[in-house]
Amino acid sequence: MPFPHFNPVLVQLGPFAIRWYALAYVAGILIGWRYVVGLVKAQKLWPLRGPAATPLQIDDLILWITLGVIVGGRLGHVLCDTPELSWTDPVEILYTWHGGMSFHGGTLGVLIACLAFARVNRLDIFRLGDVITAAAPIGLFFGRIANFINGELWGRPSNVPWAIVFPGPEAGPMPRHPSQLYEAALEGIVLFLVLRWATHGPPKFLNRRGVVAGLFFLGYGVARTAIENVREPDAYMPHFPLGLTMGMMLSAPMWIFGAWLVWRGLREPLPTEPWIAPAPEPALPKEAKADGAA
Repeated sequence: MPFPHFNPVLVQLGPFAIRWYALAYVAGILIGWRYVVGLVKAQKLWPLRGPAATPLQIDDLILWITLGVIVGGRLGHVLCDTPELSWTDPVEILYTWHGGMSFHGGTLGVLIACLAFARVNRLDIFRLGDVITAAAPIGLFFGRIANFINGELWGRPSNVPWAIVFPGPEAGPMPRHPSQLYEAALEGIVLFLVLRWATHGPPKFLNRRGVVAGLFFLGYGVARTAIENVREPDAYMPHFPLGLTMGMMLSAPMWIFGAWLVWRGLREPLPTEPWIAPAPEPALPKEAKADGAA
């Protein structure tokens, strides 16, 4: 199948360009933000512990997460994929619009941002992580679709009927697996449905601290490791024995961390009494409000 030749630039306004890749980040963050706000507002999902945070706290957290994604993703790409930029062209590190973002680096950046935010606001990091990771597949889906539009991160040569001939001398002329679409399906749609079952289904795992986050890390690690078998490693990546790739190596700690989170969350005793939402403060009479204003 021929590549549909998308233009990676949606709109060009003089020297300024609006790219599909940037819109993918914006869409993932904004939709994920509203999804998390909906989770913390749905008190029926938290019958034993109550919501992990307030909607206003989630509104504040979104800026921290955005910085974590951008800074962590960029530094992760530079340190793991192109470390030579650090001494050959360090200014290029700031040019995020030139491409080059690492999911694993972005994940670490978000983790650090959430840890800092939880400490400042005295929130439970395990419970905060549960609601954030429940929305993470949304951003992964849009990001992988943007990779496909850009014609990057393609798969290995294949003769399957849906193989695509991607543009450029590095990819062509062999037909290849559209591994970006595989990742959008597994890391985006399938993982989102699994986490949706964990939060809204019979297990009500939002009452078990860290289990939803553990399922995310474990699920992503499984999906990414599987797809690495058909994804073409970047030419500048180091080679590992036994057919292992950098993506597999970086996903291994996610398997371990995710399994530990699920294990500890399921072992932790649940509260014996249901959570009772605090009663809203009574509204002041109009006369009292007038006196206060005076």
